[in-house]
This record gives sequence, C-alpha cells and structure tokens, in this order.
Amino acid sequence: MPPPIPVELEPHSPDWLDAAAREAQRLAEALGPQLVAVHHIGSTAIPGILAKPILDLIPEVRSLAGFDACQPVLLQLGYEWWGEYGMAGRRYATLTDGTTGRRCIQLHVFETGSPHIERHLAFRDFLRAHPEKARAYEAVKLQSRDQHPENSHAYSDAKSAWIVATEAEAISFYRRG
Repeated sequence: MPPPIPVELEPHSPDWLDAAAREAQRLAEALGPQLVAVHHIGSTAIPGILAKPILDLIPEVRSLAGFDACQPVLLQLGYEWWGEYGMAGRRYATLTDGTTGRRCIQLHVFETGSPHIERHLAFRDFLRAHPEKARAYEAVKLQSRDQHPENSHAYSDAKSAWIVATEAEAISFYRRG
C-alpha cells in the first residue's frame, strides 16, 4: 500500500490535460495492443475546480491477465505496482516525479467492460456538465482536506459518501448521453 501523502489542492491547470495526453501516449507505446484506451478521470479532468496535482488515469486493457504480464514494462516506466489495492478487478500503480519526489500519476487499470470504467467516466462527465455539482464537490474536497491535511487516505475516505451519493445521478446522466 502506498503511504498517505499530504493533501495539496491547487487551482485547475490546463497543463493537466496535456500531461494526461502525453502519459496516455507513453503508455500506448509501452503496452501496445494490450491497451484499449486511456481515460483521464478525477479532479484534474474537471476544469474549474481545485484538485490535487496528481493525474488519475484509467488504462482500459483487453484483459487483466495480459496486463499483469506487462508489470515489468510498467516498472521500467517508473511506476510502483500495488496490485488490486482493495478493489477486485483493478490494478493500481503510482508514478512519483523523480525531481520533486511527489506522486504525479495514479493508474487505475480495468479490463474492458468493467462497470468501474463507466462509473468513473460518468462522474467526470456529470461534473463537467453541471458546474454547480462540481462546486459542491470542491466544497467537500476542501472540507475533507481541512479535516485530514496530512493523510490522503483519510481525505479520500471523507469524500467517499458524497461521491457515492452522486454516482447514481451521474450514471443516469451518462447513460442518457
């Protein structure tokens, strides 16, 4: 399990979209046909709200077994491998910036067809389309950060009730698409 890190929230940066695209290309070149797509999720994918400056990406893969065989490739790219990390059907890996020592990317790898892909994309797209909900989420993030400024795990736990309560509405919105 990666250790908790301090929670730093920053104003949205358009550089995050470019950085996500660059990392998606790097992953595509390294993983080849095993990779179906790379989805940029999380707060760095939602313009206008504060976010931890850590990119959350979903590499969507053809099979988890095939992806597991790619673990050495991911390690060569500088990622740390954490396995399922508490969620069946997921592989989790983190990348730390060698210059700053700060975590900069989190991969949440799922197999094509996983309902977790839809859940994450729905939440992202719902907040992009509903700025008032995005602002409400930002308020929850600030409150959670204020409660747990030094512990990213506790921060995430503190936000989870709001996220879960919003997911059903987000999925309904996404499916109407």
